[in-house]
Amino acid sequence: MNYQKRRITAFIAMVLGMIAWLVINPISFEPEPSPVVANGNVEPQDVIETPAVNAPKGSALEILENLVVKGRAPKTGYTREQFYNGWPTVDGCNLRQRILKREFGDSAVLDGCTVLSGEFDEPYTGKHMVYEKREDITKSVQIDHIVALSDAWQKGAQNLTAEERYQIATDPLNLLAVDASTNQKKSDGDAATWLPPNKSFRCAYVARQVSVKYKYSLWVTEAEKNAIVTILNTCPNEPAVGI
Repeated sequence: MNYQKRRITAFIAMVLGMIAWLVINPISFEPEPSPVVANGNVEPQDVIETPAVNAPKGSALEILENLVVKGRAPKTGYTREQFYNGWPTVDGCNLRQRILKREFGDSAVLDGCTVLSGEFDEPYTGKHMVYEKREDITKSVQIDHIVALSDAWQKGAQNLTAEERYQIATDPLNLLAVDASTNQKKSDGDAATWLPPNKSFRCAYVARQVSVKYKYSLWVTEAEKNAIVTILNTCPNEPAVGI
């Protein structure tokens, strides 16, 4: 009998001890905070800044540090005509044909200024492309604005003069002959939202974007800069171009 009383007494003491511990150390049952939702969209998380390695003089990394970082402005008022209205004629030749000739090099077969056939290493896919007819070039090759015009508009170009915007749209530094279907996927993306599938070209690609933005006093977003730094940290000696 005494043995049973001792067991009951010990059990009661254990229960009282647990109650006392819970009073001192309460367990929180608060749920994890939910993502902030605005207009039906989950707000993006804060960008974790990627520090740049030591930037060599004249490198794209060095130039990148001179770009203003701030948010994207509204796209209100943007049209391509704010920049240009079709490819201009430069020294007697259409600018599109000039860029094709630059990329095709010695393989280009010309009829005056017009590229009829040729081949080149397409930069966005990394494939070697051969064209035997002008119609194939027209259908399959586009001249891309490396810094998309609508991206430029939202990052400072709307504050520039019409002449300065025209220069952005027609500057060979900002123009590249590329595969049409791949260029359509890029659309107006910046480095934070699109990079060439050809990874070996990414360093040169973002270096050109940095160079164009520096030349025309355009800015980058924090996410964009972070993406560019991530690429250029793998090739810190990649030079800025045309500056």
